Amino acid sequence: MAETVGDFVVQRLHDWGVRRIFGYPGDGINGVIEALNRANGKIEFIQARHEEMAAFMASAYAKFTGELGVCLATSGPGASHLITGLYDARLDHMPVLAIAGQQARAALGGHYQQELDLASMFKDVAGAFIQQAASPPQVRHLVDRAVRIALGKHRVTAIVFPNDLQDMSYEPPPRKHGTVHSGVGYSKPRTVPYDADLRRAADVLNAGKRVAMLVGAGAMHATDEVIAVAERLRAGVAKALLGKAALPDDLPFVTGSIGLLGTKPSWELMTNCDTLLMVGSGFPYSEFLPEEGQARGVQIDIEPEMLSLRYPMEVNLVGDAKETLRALMPLLDQKSDGSWRRKIESDVKEWWKTLEDRAMQPARPINPQRVTWELSPRLPDGAIVTSDSGSCANWYARDLKMRRGMMASLSGGLASMGAAVPYAIAAKFAHPERPVIALVGDGAMQMNNMAELITVAKYWRRWANGRWIVCVFNNEDLNQVTWEQRVMEGDPKFDASQDIPNVPYHRFGELIGLKGIYVDNPDRVGPAWEEALASDRPVVLEVKTDPDVPPLSPHITLEQAKKFTETVIKGDPREGGIIRETARQVLASVLPEGE
Repeated sequence: MAETVGDFVVQRLHDWGVRRIFGYPGDGINGVIEALNRANGKIEFIQARHEEMAAFMASAYAKFTGELGVCLATSGPGASHLITGLYDARLDHMPVLAIAGQQARAALGGHYQQELDLASMFKDVAGAFIQQAASPPQVRHLVDRAVRIALGKHRVTAIVFPNDLQDMSYEPPPRKHGTVHSGVGYSKPRTVPYDADLRRAADVLNAGKRVAMLVGAGAMHATDEVIAVAERLRAGVAKALLGKAALPDDLPFVTGSIGLLGTKPSWELMTNCDTLLMVGSGFPYSEFLPEEGQARGVQIDIEPEMLSLRYPMEVNLVGDAKETLRALMPLLDQKSDGSWRRKIESDVKEWWKTLEDRAMQPARPINPQRVTWELSPRLPDGAIVTSDSGSCANWYARDLKMRRGMMASLSGGLASMGAAVPYAIAAKFAHPERPVIALVGDGAMQMNNMAELITVAKYWRRWANGRWIVCVFNNEDLNQVTWEQRVMEGDPKFDASQDIPNVPYHRFGELIGLKGIYVDNPDRVGPAWEEALASDRPVVLEVKTDPDVPPLSPHITLEQAKKFTETVIKGDPREGGIIRETARQVLASVLPEGE
C-alpha cells in the first residue's frame, strides 16, 4: 500500500520524538487515526472522553515532561472542543500541537455539515502557527514548522487536515520554484544575557538590604541556583502557584505561595522588601507585589513579553533561569546582615503553626484544610500533585508542603475548572512509576472530571503501578465563587447558582472498577489517605467538607471586610455557619481547640 498523507504525518511526528497523542476519533480525522493503527504502536493514542480533556492532557504532558504535547480531534465540534484546553497551554506557555480534521476540500465554502472556519477559530490560541493543508507536498513543512515553533516559542500551534487529503498518496515536494523543503530537528539554545546587563542586575541586588525573590514555573529546573542566590542575598523566596514545586517547602526562608491563595509571610515579604528579584514568573496580581517605587527590581524571563509587566523593573534580563542565575552568581556579594532573613524565617515558622491550628479546627463535618494538611506528611517521595481551580486550590497552595523531587501543577493563567483529573492522567502517562494525586472540588467533578475517571479505568493496568488518587472535596457548593460573591461583591450566597447536587463520587469509582473511600469523620482523614496510598488500584477518595470554612486571603482589605459585613447584614442563607467558621479561622492560633 502506498504511503498516505496520514501515514506521513504519523511518521513525521515520530521522527520529531512524539510518542503519545491524546484525542478522540471522528470521521473528519479518520485518515490519521487509521495511519496510527497501521504504525503498530509507534505512537500511542490515548482516548479521552472529551476533546477538551485531551487538550488539557496535552498541556499537562508538556508541563510534566518538557516535551511537545499533542492532541487530536475530528472536524467541527471535535475541533472546537479543543479550544479551552489549548488556551490552558497558551496562557501557561506550553508547547502543544493540535491536529484537527476538516471536511473535504471540494465541500469547503458550501455551508457543509461540520464545516467550520478552523483556521480563523484557532487564530488566537494558536496564532504562532495555524495552517490548513491543501496538498500532499505541503504537509512536510507544515508538520516541521508546527513542531519547531511550538518547541522554540513555547506556544500552541495547529494544523488542519481536510479528510480527503489524509487518504491521498503522499508526495514529497518537487524540486522546483514555489516549493518548500524542510527538515526535522530542534535544539534548545543556551540563552544568557550580556555581561554588562548581568553586572547592572548584580549592582541592584548587591545594593539591596531587604531582598525578596518571587519564582514561578520558569524556575522549575533551577532549584539549586535559586537556593544559592537566595542564600547569597539572604533573601526570602515566595512562589507563584505554577512554581509551587520549584523549591521545597522545608527551607526556612521559603514563604510559600503568593496572592489571593497565598500566605501571610509572602505578603510581609513583599510589603517590607526594598529589592525584588523575579525569576520565571508571570504572577498576575500586582497588588500583592511591592508598591510601585518601594523596591528596585530585577526580572529574569525567557520570554521578553513577560518582562516588566507586573512591576516596573530596573533591569530586565532575557534568559533561561538556570543559566542566567549561574552567570549572575559570581557577581553577587555575600550579605552579612542576617536580620532580614531572621525575620522571614520567624514569620514562616509561625505561619506553619497557624496553618496547623486552622486545619485542625472543628467543622461540619470536616475542615477542608485538614484534607491537604493530613496528606502533606504522607506524600510519597516523587509524588505528582495536581489541583483544580476553586477553593481546593487554596488548600493545595497553602497547606501542602512540597519536597525536593516532587512535581505539581494546575491550570494557572486560565484557571479553568476541570483540569485536575486530565492533568493527573497525563502525569501518570508521563511518569507511570510515580504516585499521582489530584485534588478536585465537587463542581469540577460534575462538570467533566467524573467522565475522565472512565479513562483512568480504561488505562490504569498499563501503568507501572496503580497509585493514582483523586480526592473530591464534596461540599455541595461552588465554594470559591460563593466566597467571592460574599467578600468581593457583598452579596449573600445565591442558592440557585451555587448549590450543586450531592453525588456519591466514591460509589461511581467503585462502579467502574476503581477503589472508593468515603470520609465524613475528621479523625478518619489521615487513615483514609494511608489506605488510598496503599491501594493497588486507582482510588476515588471522597471527603465531606464544610462549605462555611473561608478561604482567607493573606491580607484582608478594608473593602473586603466591608463587603463581608454587607453580606451578613443582607442575610446569607448560611449566615450562622460562615460567621462561626470565619471566627475560628481568624482566631485559630488563640482559641482553645473545640471552642
